[in-house]
Amino acid sequence: MNTVLTQEAERYNTLLATMEKELILYMKANRGRISFNADLEALGTRMMANEVPFTWTEEAGCGFLSIKPLTNWLTDLSNRIQFFKDWEANGTPKC
Repeated sequence: MNTVLTQEAERYNTLLATMEKELILYMKANRGRISFNADLEALGTRMMANEVPFTWTEEAGCGFLSIKPLTNWLTDLSNRIQFFKDWEANGTPKC
């Protein structure tokens, strides 16, 4: 179980780091501090359409499998992270 927790924690930490990096770049581009590129435009287009950006998905090797729209996906992500925090703080969950 600890191996699973460690692997999943690493996966979610990678996802969160990717999200943070891309959102910071998008905000800078949106404010005119850097130039938009195709990746940032795709990120913005998908977010505005309430779709999960490709680089945050399982297919990109970063996220988790889901067909939910972005708003529900973010809620699911938050719940998953809270589950791992509870697991770390309180031990293995009861099955």
